[in-house]
Amino acid sequence: MKQIVELIINGDSHDVIVEEHRSLLDTLREEAGLTGTKKGCDVGDCGACTVLVDGQPVNACLMLAVEASGKRVETVEGLQSASGALHPLQDAFMRHGASQCGFCTPGILMMARQLLEENPDPTDEEIRFGLSGNICRCTGYTKIFDAIRSAAQEMRTTRETEVTL
Repeated sequence: MKQIVELIINGDSHDVIVEEHRSLLDTLREEAGLTGTKKGCDVGDCGACTVLVDGQPVNACLMLAVEASGKRVETVEGLQSASGALHPLQDAFMRHGASQCGFCTPGILMMARQLLEENPDPTDEEIRFGLSGNICRCTGYTKIFDAIRSAAQEMRTTRETEVTL
């Protein structure tokens, strides 16, 4: 049975008609046209489809679109500012060469964003734990960790500057 679902994606409201068994991942990619979120394993093992729902990371392949109705969904496309400026994590990933094939990158960026929201100065162990469930088959994670530490430092400096102004 089809039903209308209201999704608030990256701050914009979208009314989509979906089958009740349709995943959030497929709805984001096909109905909303947001293809940044990747479909990897489709069983919740790889983390390529990680998005934030009401601020919490979820595997979009395991969540039904109807479960996300009325909730705030943030995808990797939502990281950029309205002016098109890259989020510090995106910038750091580019500067540090943290993505090779890039397939895992959207999910890792979303997970890292949530990690840095909760912990602005994570240790390597906290980064490792925070990214558990996000698999990268290319980089060996060293450059990913470097990028996350760099972005964390930049974000802390920005916050400190804003507080003193």
